[in-house]
Amino acid sequence: MEQGSDDAVASRDLHDLRADCGECFGLCCVALPFAASADFAVDKAAGKPCGNLGDDFRCGIHARLRDEGFNGCTVYDCFGAGQKVSQVTFGGRDWRTGGREHARRMFDVFPVVRQLHELLWYLTEALTLPAARPVHADVRRALDETARLTTRTAEELGELDVSAHRQRVNELLLRTSELMRTGAGRKRNRRGADLIGARLKGADLQKADLRGAYLVAADLTGADLRGSDLIGADLRDTDLTDADLTGAFFLTQPQLDAARGSAGTRLPGSVTRPGHWAA
Repeated sequence: MEQGSDDAVASRDLHDLRADCGECFGLCCVALPFAASADFAVDKAAGKPCGNLGDDFRCGIHARLRDEGFNGCTVYDCFGAGQKVSQVTFGGRDWRTGGREHARRMFDVFPVVRQLHELLWYLTEALTLPAARPVHADVRRALDETARLTTRTAEELGELDVSAHRQRVNELLLRTSELMRTGAGRKRNRRGADLIGARLKGADLQKADLRGAYLVAADLTGADLRGSDLIGADLRDTDLTDADLTGAFFLTQPQLDAARGSAGTRLPGSVTRPGHWAA
């Protein structure tokens, strides 16, 4: 398959991996737990509907989530798993009308499919990266296998060892990262680094390995992050004002939504500029 064809397919598939709340039964607002903190105004147990969830499965305070103390909701993304579980796995039968056991299975399956859809996002993006062409054939096979897993029955998904599958996919994503960052050198390896609150204004982090790095409240104003691997990096309250993330890969919208930035922040095409960023 030619690179142009890969890009066209990836563009379509990435669109399908975006949440469509209108086709979901508010699963993230029910299945997942959260605790009162800076991210959530109240406690909520897993399987209990959020008090802001309406009868139409829509959030009653969606336009005011940040003002009402629900920042955590604004940085969450199911990568399209919500509509897949609601409309495909359970055939459009919602958790309110299907009975207690039906609801329990739906809530158990949702986090599994969410993990699979996140992997689909990374694998789909990997097919758009020209430097990773040597592993594209393996990436396509992993993508097809992961997609098939998402269509399994609720019972099969409940028994799936998703951790083992993630590990196999992660090996491919690591190879992709190495190909993308060729020539970066040892100094660029900041994988899993504790950079909480770090002063990195104007730092040269081009082609850096920032997989799983803790960048909470770090100052990356004007930093050069071109071509960096940001998979799993914690960007909560990270200052990306005027930073250059051109060509950065494995960056997701939830990560970006959790950060701070400006009109001068340069971004890769796979994400959009958050509406709450400074003009």
